[in-house]
Amino acid sequence: MKLSTKGRYGLRAMLELAVRSNGDHVSLNVIAESQDISENYLEQVVSLLRKAGLVKSVKGAQGGYVLAGKPSEITVGDVLRALEGRLCLIDTDEGPEENIIKRCIRENVWDKMNSKINEIVDSMTLEDLVNEYMKLSAQEPMMYYI
Repeated sequence: MKLSTKGRYGLRAMLELAVRSNGDHVSLNVIAESQDISENYLEQVVSLLRKAGLVKSVKGAQGGYVLAGKPSEITVGDVLRALEGRLCLIDTDEGPEENIIKRCIRENVWDKMNSKINEIVDSMTLEDLVNEYMKLSAQEPMMYYI
């Protein structure tokens, strides 16, 4: 399974919103600049996230985007499924004429791999990622400019 730029950029945008979640709306321009993503492309991605109910938008001078729920309630799986659809390595829906070898491989390889992928992304929340982000940013050395 390979995630598209939609999924990767969308998760980055959601983490950016979660990191900045102090109640203020964040403009697409700020996210695009911070994450080095085309604002036009980001607009399409965030539109899908809005339709999925993961972000809210506010128009106007003080407008922008904010998470639709608490970071602890939004999983990585929620974000990726909103942008990518089903998360699976291979479509395992075989027909009624599935032979024993196909069934054996499906049940013992594909189904188990698909299950683990979903288990992992559903066990991680945006809050978990924010916490990891904070740990990593605390390790960054301070830069002083003269």
